[in-house]
Amino acid sequence: MSVLPGGLRVCVESVPQYGRGLAAVALTVAAGGDDDPAGRHGTAHLVEHLMFPRSGREGSADPAGEGYAALVAGAGGVCNAETHRDHTVFHTTVPAELLPDALAWEAGRLLGFAPTEDVIRTETDVIGEEIRGAGDAGRYWESALGALYPGSRDSFGTAAELAGITAGEVEAFFRAHYTAPRMVLSVVGDVDPARVMAVVREVFGGVGVIGVAGEARAAVVARVAGEVRTAEEPRAAEQTRAAREIRAAEAHRAATEIRTAPLPAARPGVAVGHPLPDPVADRPAYLAQAVLAQVLGRSRLPALARSARDGHRLTSATVTCGYHGQWLASAAPDLTLAVLGRAPGTEVGAAVDIWRSVLRAVADGPLPEAEHRRAVNSLLVAWHRQADSLPTRAVALGRDALLLPGSAGPDALPAELRRTTPAEVAAAARALLEGPVTVTELAPQKGTVG
Repeated sequence: MSVLPGGLRVCVESVPQYGRGLAAVALTVAAGGDDDPAGRHGTAHLVEHLMFPRSGREGSADPAGEGYAALVAGAGGVCNAETHRDHTVFHTTVPAELLPDALAWEAGRLLGFAPTEDVIRTETDVIGEEIRGAGDAGRYWESALGALYPGSRDSFGTAAELAGITAGEVEAFFRAHYTAPRMVLSVVGDVDPARVMAVVREVFGGVGVIGVAGEARAAVVARVAGEVRTAEEPRAAEQTRAAREIRAAEAHRAATEIRTAPLPAARPGVAVGHPLPDPVADRPAYLAQAVLAQVLGRSRLPALARSARDGHRLTSATVTCGYHGQWLASAAPDLTLAVLGRAPGTEVGAAVDIWRSVLRAVADGPLPEAEHRRAVNSLLVAWHRQADSLPTRAVALGRDALLLPGSAGPDALPAELRRTTPAEVAAAARALLEGPVTVTELAPQKGTVG
């Protein structure tokens, strides 16, 4: 890990064994749905879209107007991006010999960010279609998060609030949040770290510094460098504020069970949400929750649903841990979500009682060693498959540096998971039973299959 004079953190890892002849670049930015201005829900998501410009301008790296994605595709590469609640990540994979070009394009779209009104209107329309096409599971997750942590925002946004957004508002958000200390650049693959750093210093030297209206470059560099020196951990101030808000919300919670408004669904069901421990402050407890989700989702609940024949049981069950099922993909607050199908005649309360009974059986454990080992191994297999993917590995390094300070990195995770014990998983189940919970009825609309 290196830090440029302006505060941009850079992580370079040579792992040719995971992708001979390839390199992946991830830019992780501490800006997401929670940072959207009041009345402009979806601004972070819109900026993500606008980082793939559809028109060029004179003096830019793409004056012909090919667009960033076209430049990458022309190099034989692929690129994509994701906006989360607390960050946005951009990732690109190219042949290793074209990595200098990809880094220059990445820096160029940061330095040349200047969307026009017509491009903004096009992208807000695209986002509107994404919102309309979002899956049910996403809506269930966002409903539970909002109930447990009032003020948390989903990453999609609201089409109505984005309809009137201006280029000035978009640029103000970009200048405020896409600053060097709030970004991590990760480069992974068949690369020479020294050569990569030489290119990065050349093309990224002004990123997050040049282009701030009314301030000279030297003054901005000095100010940003001071911000980095006074904050040893990434986003420390933001994390402290978030922790205070979480504690305040928990202190004012009037009841353990929070009922939210029903949501439409194809079949009757219920979504049950529980808060997760902080993956930074209480990592072992967080990992125990990840193992618990595997135990519940892979064996306990499916077996219960298959064995139910009397019509007063569950018909299906899925359990996910972490941001939309991506564990360790977000800082606190985060949650575990169970989505349970209800057989005809099974009320919401009865389905929740079944869920609690399954949790209680684990809490009264400990788990059989074989069942515990299967759950841990399933997580290990998934993690190793992801680690073999260059862009996933680059994204994981950036998230660790930006969101999970103190993390030993992706290669340390398998040993951490193996240290999780059946007793810790039982304690995780007790924490879900004793802590706050959201309950959302999933109700078929007229004309849907029950």
